Amino acid sequence: MARVVLVLALVAVAARLVDVQVLHAGRYEAEAAQETAQPVVVPALRGAITDRNGAVLEMSIPTKMILADDFQVDHPVEEGRALAPLLHLRASTLARLLSERSGYVPLVRHLSVGRAEKVSSMAFPGITTVDTSVNVTTDGGVASPVVGGVNASGNGDAGLEAQYNRILAGQAGRETILESPLGVQLPGTPVTQKMPAVAGTGLELTIDEPLQYAAEQDLAQEIVASHAQGGDAVVMNTATGQILAMVNLVSTPTKTAPTKAAPPASTASPSANGAPIRIGPGGPVAEAPTNAAVTQLYEPGSVFKIVTFSSALSTGVITPRSTFLVPDQRTIDGYLFHDATPHPTQQMTATQILAQSSNIGTSYIAQRLGEARLLQQVKRLGFGKTTGLHFPGASPGLLVTAPQWEPTDYVSLPIGQVDAVSTLQVLDAFNAVANGGVFVSPKLVRATVASDGTVRPTPPSHMERVISRAVDKELVAMFEQVVDSGTGVAAAVPGYLVGGKTGTSQIPYDNGRAGYITGAFDATFVGFAPANHPVLSAIVMLDRPVPIYGGAAAAPVFSKIMAYALHRYDVPTSPGLGGKPQATAPTTLTALVRKAT
Repeated sequence: MARVVLVLALVAVAARLVDVQVLHAGRYEAEAAQETAQPVVVPALRGAITDRNGAVLEMSIPTKMILADDFQVDHPVEEGRALAPLLHLRASTLARLLSERSGYVPLVRHLSVGRAEKVSSMAFPGITTVDTSVNVTTDGGVASPVVGGVNASGNGDAGLEAQYNRILAGQAGRETILESPLGVQLPGTPVTQKMPAVAGTGLELTIDEPLQYAAEQDLAQEIVASHAQGGDAVVMNTATGQILAMVNLVSTPTKTAPTKAAPPASTASPSANGAPIRIGPGGPVAEAPTNAAVTQLYEPGSVFKIVTFSSALSTGVITPRSTFLVPDQRTIDGYLFHDATPHPTQQMTATQILAQSSNIGTSYIAQRLGEARLLQQVKRLGFGKTTGLHFPGASPGLLVTAPQWEPTDYVSLPIGQVDAVSTLQVLDAFNAVANGGVFVSPKLVRATVASDGTVRPTPPSHMERVISRAVDKELVAMFEQVVDSGTGVAAAVPGYLVGGKTGTSQIPYDNGRAGYITGAFDATFVGFAPANHPVLSAIVMLDRPVPIYGGAAAAPVFSKIMAYALHRYDVPTSPGLGGKPQATAPTTLTALVRKAT
């Protein structure tokens, strides 16, 4: 009986073996494969971000992560000693990692592809590689507040990297590998079902890296010299709105002494005062955490007088030669207002009021205009709406409205101490004057570059006439007087006519408290050159410099940056100023547009 039971049991086992290994072998083989087959995401390389000439500002570099299944490592000390030179780790550290007995040990997360191939060629059991990539910046992070950054998950989290993340990121690939239960690829097994990753589309910016570097150096020099907390500078192509430089710097808390830093090749600024400033860790100045020229608002001061004068000329309230009897102070609604410098009551033309930046004279013109026309002109010049860049965190500004209007706003609004705007918005308004009265939206991205190298230019900037040609011609002449004999003489550029405006503004409390911080001022200069046929416009703003005035702190920086830019683009000098003939306007503009578009 026992033999019969044994025979039956053997038959049952045999039948089961036939069922598993013969009749249903394919099904069980597939199920076994599913247990070890794992889909793996192959990260795509992000598109590169370059300047207008192809200089790389930020790019994604392929790397390899080196993994160990230390259960397969029999000789951790010997393998650690062999791998140490390639992985840049101590042999003792590697020996410890290879002895953990966890089954999944990342040894290096980002190793160059060349070194990773050498590691693979050593064929150590339990050592595998996984595709990764790392984003790197060049030239010490030039223009980094504009370019932005990438987070740990590989997605853009600031600046243009965030704004254009969808196209920069590309499309991840897929592949199937055979893994151990601990997640390490089984040695000697093939990779199947490959879907290659598609690299992201790159961006070609309007930024000119040599000009960007020069502007950063010039602004950094003044931040250090004036003990400012930071500053912005933007340079724009007048005709196209393309931003050629956009600088955002902050003073480091330690205020360490300037140290020499080797400038990028062919980008040293001849206008930089003394040795190059180290911008970044260890230096007295650092790139700002955000693109403050677009994202931060400030009360701009007297540069905002463009609103009053452009409207007053457009509506016939004044001409450049209209005269006013101007004291140095006046009281409105119980509040005392005054000019920056005491002076006796005197006759001043509208041009002199603008050139000398008389707050009292400007308030008389504003009252002739009236509230409605002032508020209308603020919006016509682009304030209170986004610039068109769609930059992350950009603000349209904070403007006083008709229901909020107070009698004192006839002084506060014209002198730029009630509306909060960005430095780029101020530049946009002055660029309209430089562009013959035509407002042109600013632009930062000139083209996209596909992974196959195809370049697709972005659409031209939106343009809109906001000032008549006749009035614009008068405004340009009046702004020339600011630099020729007014508060902006330090903005002059040898050989070129320059027009522009100074601004010195109090800084309000940022904690909801009414009023202004005692002794805290922003200094601004904004202008264009050559004033006879404007080609470039620029703005410089310094946060809490000493001296506090736009004409003393910001204007000299404007002069340095504009001089470098004009010479870089071979812009002809103004007639009678530079000792060489002035080209006609079309030739001048065409020469720059060819280089800067």
